[in-house]
Amino acid sequence: MALNFRSVKLSKWQIALFIGTPLAIGLGTYMYRKMNATPGGEEKKRTKGKIEKQATSIDGTAPDKEQERKQKSAELGEKLSPVKEANSYKNEGNNCYRNGKYDEAIIFYDKAIDKCPPENGTDMAIFYQNRAASYEKLQKWSKVKEDCSSSLTYNRRYAKAYFRRARAHEATKDMLECLKDVTATCILEMFQNNQSIMYADRVLKETGRVDAEKHMRDRVPVVPSTSFIRTYLQSFVADPLQTMNVPPLTVADTPARGFLRAHSAFREEKFDEIIPACTEEIESSESESQYKVEALLLRGTIHLLCGTYTESEQDFDAIIGNADADDTIRAYAYLKRASLFMQVNKREEALADFESAEKLKPDNADVYHQRAQILLLLDSIEPALEQFEKAIRLAPNHAIACVQKCYTEYRLALISNNQLRLEGVVRKLEQAIEQFPTCVECYSMMAQVMADQQNFEQAQQYYDKAMKLAPTNATLLVHQAVMTLQWRGDVESSINTLNKAIELDPKCEQAYETLGTVEVQRANLKHAVELFEQAIRYSKSFEEVVHSYSLRNAAIAQINVTKDLGIDMNAISAMNQLSGTGM
Repeated sequence: MALNFRSVKLSKWQIALFIGTPLAIGLGTYMYRKMNATPGGEEKKRTKGKIEKQATSIDGTAPDKEQERKQKSAELGEKLSPVKEANSYKNEGNNCYRNGKYDEAIIFYDKAIDKCPPENGTDMAIFYQNRAASYEKLQKWSKVKEDCSSSLTYNRRYAKAYFRRARAHEATKDMLECLKDVTATCILEMFQNNQSIMYADRVLKETGRVDAEKHMRDRVPVVPSTSFIRTYLQSFVADPLQTMNVPPLTVADTPARGFLRAHSAFREEKFDEIIPACTEEIESSESESQYKVEALLLRGTIHLLCGTYTESEQDFDAIIGNADADDTIRAYAYLKRASLFMQVNKREEALADFESAEKLKPDNADVYHQRAQILLLLDSIEPALEQFEKAIRLAPNHAIACVQKCYTEYRLALISNNQLRLEGVVRKLEQAIEQFPTCVECYSMMAQVMADQQNFEQAQQYYDKAMKLAPTNATLLVHQAVMTLQWRGDVESSINTLNKAIELDPKCEQAYETLGTVEVQRANLKHAVELFEQAIRYSKSFEEVVHSYSLRNAAIAQINVTKDLGIDMNAISAMNQLSGTGM
């Protein structure tokens, strides 16, 4: 089987789904480019560059011969019309601008504006835009905004004026106005200008980050779906909460209390009941509390999954600071606090906690497995592979670790362009399926590799097998919906699949986000905003929230701009679909 090195790369939230953590790092991109991959599997590439070093040019630069002709006409005493005289001043201003004489350029643009009849709107728009360019070089931001606004009164669809005003808004930290103007630029340019798209992407990340910071402070806790919690728990080899022997509840007049009740709810997947039962154990007297440390670990874990990070950290801190606590319990408190730190974007603290856990339990497979997953999300692929290998040496029968190691090797094979290694990874995944025939992740991973290699029919077969094992797994449906878009371009079928995923798991953030992105491409912007807001509600990590807010803000900006300019986004969407580009 020939394997393809030019395949579409996975987005990081998809990687997070595979590795079974409650963490997904968002990309904050302006568009979901994976859906717009070319039939050969290679994503359309955009030239990279730093926007700060690229200045928006001045307009109306006349060729040197034309300037010489006008100069000779002036010497011969020919009288120029007001429009020609205004353009002559503009050309002089352009010469000054090119030579870095911005104050002099402004004087000539002043003369051009004063001389030009106002009914010559196209010329007036250019004169104001060029003068704004000179003010920009002098960092006179209020003047830049004023002149760009004047330019736009003469030409409402002057993309360059919007772009320059966006930069001025950014310089003065008016990021929402900046977003509106750069969105107008992208729309007017039909999303074809790489410079504008890169700039918009950066602005969206920044506005999304501001919104996310407020959201994380004010967020309402949400207990994740049972499927999500299962996936998280399966990522551990020997979590004491799952392996400890707790006496079963006795049938008596007095119902079980405290940790016994909490752990019973944990086993029965009644996750809403766990926190109050753990709190009962923790707040009881020392003589009555037999499982206080275990209750802290369980409550902290549920708080982590619900996104109540302050409370979660307090519980883990209490365990870590208790020198009398069992070393295994303390090690897992470190591991889970590391995950918490990653959720709130404290990467150095997270890696430090892994070191502390390793010192306590150097022979514990979860130390290396959990650290490997985080390193993979951080794109530290070779160190992640090393950690997976250590985990598997300690726990050779842990299916999740084996399949994640295969995926890590797959990424390295793509990066190194190593055909033999790529084929070897596929063989290892086949062996994993034979060794762990009931492991959903084995089939899911093989399906994604096949889809990534454009072997869509084989991918569908593996997805079908995975769905038989886990018919209520919404994330499998999300992956299939994305594959359907790549494979057949069947939007309606993908939408139906994503809606089915939401029916199965109404808290599936990836389903809302992916469906929202599809609706943006279909120009159903209001519905897309609603979907992104649902994604925000169920996002867990800070970066996930940033990503969802970025997408939402992009859709809102497009709604506002198209309304202001009287532009039909359906027409733009149709043209972009025909040309193979995305919004």
